[in-house]
Amino acid sequence: MTMIPVFEDEIVHFLQSLIQFNTSNPPGNETPAAEWIARVLRNEGLEPVVLESAPLRGNVVTCLKGTGEEEPLLLMSHIDVVPVEEDKWEHPPFGGEIHDGYIWGRGALDMKGIVAQHLTLMVLFTRLAKQGIRLKRDLIMMAAADEERAGTFGALWLVEHHPDLIRAEYALNEGGGNTTKVGDALLMNIQTAEKGLARFKMTVRGEPGHASVPRSDNTVVRLAEAIVAIGKAQPPAHITPTAKAYIEAMASTQPDDVGALMLNVVAPGADVKAAIDALPLEENHKRYLYAITHNTAAPTIVNAGSKINVFPSEVVARVDGRTLPGFGLEEYRAEYAPFLPEGVEMEFEDDGPALEASLESPLYDAIVRAVQTHAADSTLVPTLLTGATDAKAIVQLGTKIYGFAPSRYEAAVDGERLVHGHNERISIANLVYGAQVLYDVIWDFCGNK
Repeated sequence: MTMIPVFEDEIVHFLQSLIQFNTSNPPGNETPAAEWIARVLRNEGLEPVVLESAPLRGNVVTCLKGTGEEEPLLLMSHIDVVPVEEDKWEHPPFGGEIHDGYIWGRGALDMKGIVAQHLTLMVLFTRLAKQGIRLKRDLIMMAAADEERAGTFGALWLVEHHPDLIRAEYALNEGGGNTTKVGDALLMNIQTAEKGLARFKMTVRGEPGHASVPRSDNTVVRLAEAIVAIGKAQPPAHITPTAKAYIEAMASTQPDDVGALMLNVVAPGADVKAAIDALPLEENHKRYLYAITHNTAAPTIVNAGSKINVFPSEVVARVDGRTLPGFGLEEYRAEYAPFLPEGVEMEFEDDGPALEASLESPLYDAIVRAVQTHAADSTLVPTLLTGATDAKAIVQLGTKIYGFAPSRYEAAVDGERLVHGHNERISIANLVYGAQVLYDVIWDFCGNK
C-alpha cells in the first residue's frame, strides 16, 4: 500500500492548539484539552470518552475498530506538562507560535507534539477505514492526565478504573525515537526498557539537647555520614539485555579502537565502572551508561532541625532510588543497606516496577523496517530509560511497550536539553517526519497487507 502523506496543516494546527491549553502540573487542568481532542475525534466519526479522575483531571480515550484478527495496539501519551518560568522564555510558553520553522511552547517535545502525531494518525486511519481499508488490530489512543506527577489521576487511575478501554497487546509510548550523534555516527533509539522506582527515606533518631554543648551522636552529623555513604556507594553492575544490545550497537558504529573500548563494558567479568570511565565520551553519556548498568541511589531532600541551637531528635533524608529490570525492593535493599552506618533506618516510600520488552517481536521488527526506510543513515539502538513514564501503569495490564517517537538529528537544537527546559520547541519538519514514520510502523504492524 502506498503511504498516505501526513497533512502538515492539520498536525501543525493540532500542536499549536494543544500548547495553548495551559496544563501545567500541578494543578493539571487537563479536561479542557481532553475535551478539545475528543471534539476533533468526534468530527471524524469516532466515539471518544473523556474520563475525569477528579475535577478538571481529564483523560481521553478512543478506539478505531479493526477487523479483530489481532489484538489491539495502544498509542499512549499524556496531556499534562511541567511548569514554566515564563520570564525566561524568548516566546510565550503557551502561545504555540511558529518562529524559524519551529513551534514553540511547553509540551512541544514532552509530549504534546506526540499527542498531535497520534491524533493525526487516528484521523488518517479513520478516513482510510471509511474507504474500506481497515486495520487488523483495534487502534486505541489514550491521552492521559498527570504523567508528570506519577500518573495517579491519569494512567494509573485508568488501569484501576477503566482497564478494558486501554487493554492492548502492544503499545507505542514516549521515551525513544530521538536521534543523537556519537562520534560521526547517528543513533536512533527505541526504548525497550525502563528503570523501576525504589525511593526511600533514611531516618536517624537521637536525644535532643542544647547545641552549645557539642556531642558525638549529633543526629545531623550521623545523617550527613549516611548521605555521603549512599551518594558514594558502588553497588555491583548488572548488564540487562537492553543495555548489552545498546552498547554493542553503538560500538558497531565507531572506529575499531573506540568500539573495542565500548565492548569492554559488557565483556564477561568486566570492571564496568572502570570500563565506562575509560571511554572517550562526554561525561553525561558516561553517567547514562553507569545508570543503565547499576541500581542507583541519589540523595535529594534533607529535613533536619528547626532551630539553630537545638540538636534535633529526628532527621530525615530522602533518596531517589532506581532499579534495573529484574530487581525488586528487597534485592535493591540488599545492595544498598550494607552501605548505611549503624542506626540509620531505611524505609521505602515509593516504588514501581522496572520493565523490559523483547527485542524480538513483530512490533519491534516493524520499527526496524521503518527506520531502515526513513533513517537509512542512522543505526537503531535499544535503550533503557532511566526515568519513568506511564508505561509503569500500563504494563500492569500485560502490555508490551516500546518507546518510539521518531525525530531526525538537528545539530542546532539539543532536544534533550529543551525537555522540561526553557524555550522548548519542535521543528515542523520533525513533527511531520515523526508522524510519517509512525504511520509506516502502524500500517506494517496492523495493516491488512
